[in-house]
Amino acid sequence: MPLLERVGTLLRSNLNDLLERAEDPEKLCKQLVLDMENQLMQVKTQVAMAIADQHLLNKKRKEHADAAADWRRKAEIAVEKQKDDLARAALERSLHNEQLAAGFSQQIEDQTAETELLRNAYQRLERKLTETRSACEMLIAQNRRARATVKANAARGAALGQKDAAVARLKDSVARMQASNAASHILLETDSVEDRIGTLEREEKIETLLRELKERHPLLSKGS
Repeated sequence: MPLLERVGTLLRSNLNDLLERAEDPEKLCKQLVLDMENQLMQVKTQVAMAIADQHLLNKKRKEHADAAADWRRKAEIAVEKQKDDLARAALERSLHNEQLAAGFSQQIEDQTAETELLRNAYQRLERKLTETRSACEMLIAQNRRARATVKANAARGAALGQKDAAVARLKDSVARMQASNAASHILLETDSVEDRIGTLEREEKIETLLRELKERHPLLSKGS
């Protein structure tokens, strides 16, 4: 039966192997569960139909068995009445119904075997579906935790990156401030040297003017 072949394929499937080869394991899990649920529903319907057919066959077998017994009683009555022709006709009907009952008995055996096969397939597929659901729920939870971990790591990385950038900016600012202070200090020192040199130059110029003045006025020079 094509249905049982499909069920057999699902039962033989190795979930781990399928998930390892899948591009999107979570999507594959959901599809597998959906396929199994659909197949399980079909098998359940087939089991119900097989059981109904089995009951119908039992009913038909019983009807023909009862008819065969009834015609045999009629044949006995005909014999008692010395009606051999009627007895023969009744016996013929009885044999015909016995043959039909035997045929239905064989069909019942076949139907019972098919019903049992469908029941076993249903039970196995039901267990497989339960296992697949559990495995898929675990896988989906693992994938979600993994994605959450990746996002958390990315967020921590971004935060650390921002922190490092802030520290770097602070260090750069401090370095610039230190450089500015050093430059200001150098400028102040330069101004101080220039001031001292300027003072010396002025003092020297004053002395030069004083000598020139003394040279032009000897008397002032002697008095000093």
